[in-house]
Amino acid sequence: MSDAGRSTGPFSPRMALALVAGGIALFLLVLWMIGSGMSERKANNGGAHAAAKGLTGYAAFAQYIGKRGYPVALAKSPGALHQPGTLVLTPPAYTDTAELSRIVQRHRSFGPTIVVLPKWGAFRLPRTRPDVKEGWVELGQPLVASWKGFYDDITLSLDRKRPRQITSGWVGAGLAGPMPAPGVILSGSGPRLVPLVETAESGQVLAAYVADGGDYPGLRDMATRAEPEVDEDETHGDYPVVFIFDPDLIDNYGLANPTNALLGERLLAAAIEGDDRRVVFDLTLNGLGRSRSLLTLAFEPPFLAATLCLMLAALVLGWRAFNRFGPPLLGTRALAFGKRALVSNAAGLIRRTRRMHLIGGPYADAARDRLTRALALPARLSGSDAEAAIDRALVTRDPQSPAFSATAAALRTARRPIDMLRAARTLHLLERTLTK
Repeated sequence: MSDAGRSTGPFSPRMALALVAGGIALFLLVLWMIGSGMSERKANNGGAHAAAKGLTGYAAFAQYIGKRGYPVALAKSPGALHQPGTLVLTPPAYTDTAELSRIVQRHRSFGPTIVVLPKWGAFRLPRTRPDVKEGWVELGQPLVASWKGFYDDITLSLDRKRPRQITSGWVGAGLAGPMPAPGVILSGSGPRLVPLVETAESGQVLAAYVADGGDYPGLRDMATRAEPEVDEDETHGDYPVVFIFDPDLIDNYGLANPTNALLGERLLAAAIEGDDRRVVFDLTLNGLGRSRSLLTLAFEPPFLAATLCLMLAALVLGWRAFNRFGPPLLGTRALAFGKRALVSNAAGLIRRTRRMHLIGGPYADAARDRLTRALALPARLSGSDAEAAIDRALVTRDPQSPAFSATAAALRTARRPIDMLRAARTLHLLERTLTK
């Protein structure tokens, strides 16, 4: 008999399986592209932010400090602004001052904040010209931001000089260099500002930090003037706020001079002062924030790990449905006890009982015992003898450092939280000096 009249399908079973598998793979690829933000507009749009490569952008500075060992991140969501590390804000002149003030004050509990003020109006160059690259801009008229309600005690001044009046550049952090546009200088002044960078001759403040009663030894050592007296009732005591009034010190325009890059790194290191080296550049104030959908959250850290785990769990469950292996494991505690929870509970108890002054002595004794073991001192030494031996070791290692015994005594007698914090930080630095 002939098989000519037998009907056959257009696709073989293998081909049908391949089409279904390919469709699933393409669907997952589309979900990943949407979740990873590939459908968003380009960040290199000629603005004054860390993703822009034009004259007014800060992409060069972000790449520079990244190559210098600082973990760098570009924040496109409000949640990324409230994490440990240094936050660099580059708000435009028309920014919402209430939102800017909220971001700065909230981040002061997490790390230092550097606010770079706008100075230039810029226009994107058309890509029709063969010598123009993506994101290039042409500088327009200079401008002065008016942010009412945000550090109103700071006054901004825009100084425009004629070519014959241009005589100097900037000095600060042990460095000196020229300004890329020396005829246009944006400076700031205020009763609580402590200058870090000034013009060489006129002394105009180009960068400064705000004196609010906090202890910032790194910035204080770099300052060109002494800190002003601050009312104790207004003491903040958190991480510092640094203002860079003239953005040409660290923007792409200014980083054509290598000395400006070194200046920016020193300002950053002084603000960080040995803490978390993570640096976050904000893009939300520049209009590059993106909405957080569930799909977007599923395909970006830290939720990407959970998504991958769910996919892997689905594969494991499918495989286990056909292959039973071993007896079921006993369940473990869902939320294990951790050091962070214990420390938080202990700190909360001390705060509630108003007995913070009682922790100074034990902290100083613990630091002395650690150094006694690190320096291999005899265990039979009394507390005073051990501190005297530590003082002698400090004189040998760093003659300029304060005595350990005097700092420990100051910590034991301190009653105000700010005095205890200063003494504890000094003890920590002395311990690092002897153990590094």
